[in-house]
Amino acid sequence: MQANPLRRLGKTGVEVPAIGVGTNRWSYGANDAPVFETYQALIDGGGAFIDTAEVYGFGKSERLIGDCIAKDGRPVFVASKFAPFVARTSPRHLGAALDASLARLGRESIDLYYVHFPFPFADLNGFADGLAEAVKSGKAKSVGVSNFNADQMRRVADRLARSNIPLAANEVHYSLAHRDPETNGVLDACRELDVALVAYFPLASGRLAGPPAEAKADKLDAVRRALAEIAQAHQASQSQVALNWLLARDPHVILIPGATKAHHAKANLAALDWSLTDEEFVRLDAASAPAR
Repeated sequence: MQANPLRRLGKTGVEVPAIGVGTNRWSYGANDAPVFETYQALIDGGGAFIDTAEVYGFGKSERLIGDCIAKDGRPVFVASKFAPFVARTSPRHLGAALDASLARLGRESIDLYYVHFPFPFADLNGFADGLAEAVKSGKAKSVGVSNFNADQMRRVADRLARSNIPLAANEVHYSLAHRDPETNGVLDACRELDVALVAYFPLASGRLAGPPAEAKADKLDAVRRALAEIAQAHQASQSQVALNWLLARDPHVILIPGATKAHHAKANLAALDWSLTDEEFVRLDAASAPAR
């Protein structure tokens, strides 16, 4: 397996693995042993970018990651997220949530801290000020937003800039099955502001891995057919082809596919062992092109 190439986290000066892991499902079930095995496989393969959130399993995901960090001991880049629910939108609330996340993770600071979503009518300046305070206090090394549209991320970036703090990333849903960041302005804003686009659900929750329909085709059938044929040519999986395409789409893109078993993590990271040809990229691009 090739080393996991590093990608810049916006203007922070930090580089992270191009493929990490999303851990929403790490908190499911009673048997937590596979979590540590998966964690070790990620670190072994260079995928030491672990994404979590306080709401994943009501804190269980963060606690499991903290246990993994303590047991394994190797350096890892950790991102988590603040959930701005109703009556929980002030900088004070963000700071208290960050303290709780750090306690669960067993860390004094976090590498990347996001606002998880833009609650309707919430004060974006308040979010930005809370993120800025997290950096100034040393409890967050970099900060970002998640599920923010282009205008919202620009507004937060402008507010952070008053404190000379860059907006590191916008974490959004992005895959061959969901190319909205290309049409809603988010990818363009990431390019303009030099902000990383961290893509969650890059495999469309498994919908890209299935075979093409033999009977009634759905809108993803042409994509699956192209994925299957390209995968066969490279002796790879359809999921690996889908990850490969996203990485080739833009250098600002960083992927956090889910993985709940060690072999899932290894398979995701193996997407880095080869690259699409220009013709293959164009074919997938055309098959999955969003309506404009």
